Amino acid sequence: MRPSPFPVKKRRQINMPAIWPLRYKDEEVTMSILVGKKAPDFTTQAVLANGEIVDDYNLSSTMKGKYGVVFFYPLDFTFVCPSEILAMDHRADKLKELGVEIIGLSIDSHFTHNAWRNTATKDGGLGALKFTLAADMDHSIGQAYGIQSDGGDSYYPAGVAMRATFVLDQNGIVRHQVVNDEPLGRNMDEVVRIVEALQFFENNGQVCPAGWQNGDAGMTNTPEGVASYLAEHADKL
Repeated sequence: MRPSPFPVKKRRQINMPAIWPLRYKDEEVTMSILVGKKAPDFTTQAVLANGEIVDDYNLSSTMKGKYGVVFFYPLDFTFVCPSEILAMDHRADKLKELGVEIIGLSIDSHFTHNAWRNTATKDGGLGALKFTLAADMDHSIGQAYGIQSDGGDSYYPAGVAMRATFVLDQNGIVRHQVVNDEPLGRNMDEVVRIVEALQFFENNGQVCPAGWQNGDAGMTNTPEGVASYLAEHADKL
């Protein structure tokens, strides 16, 4: 395992739960941060990329030795969701070149997923996809990942999964997560960029500055390294 990009002489052990309550305007707010933690495993029904329906799709066994993109969306046969799923599908070949297993999830059944896949895009459907759509009918997966909506002041109805994306390394550790409110579709090019940045760091030991793209220079995480990088690149940031 590669060491942290922030060198320290001695690390203090802190047992911080993944979910903890905060107070906001006299209301308790539950926050879930999974970065740096093992992604919750699950076994559930799913429609595979080849169209096969299975009852025992398991994340950890399918992902073994691979990177992972686990992305949640609210509901099948809706509006922003198909645009995100098709955008992910259009980038699936590139992500597979990077060794990534892609899994999409919502609270819909595997049968609804299959019906949506069998609906033409001109009719609001998806058509065939290059990755798995998994079912979270009992909401346990979304709850484990901390992204089930409780309604409130968000634009989501209560009970659906939010637009959340998790990037996992080859050990199943979450290295990136992002959550959008309901009207805001995600940029799937950013998912590719994050995977490439993670692999760049793992392979080279250099960290990735703001806006880093594949082929750009990295930064050595020392005072001299940041000074050298900013001297050359600060005006372009």
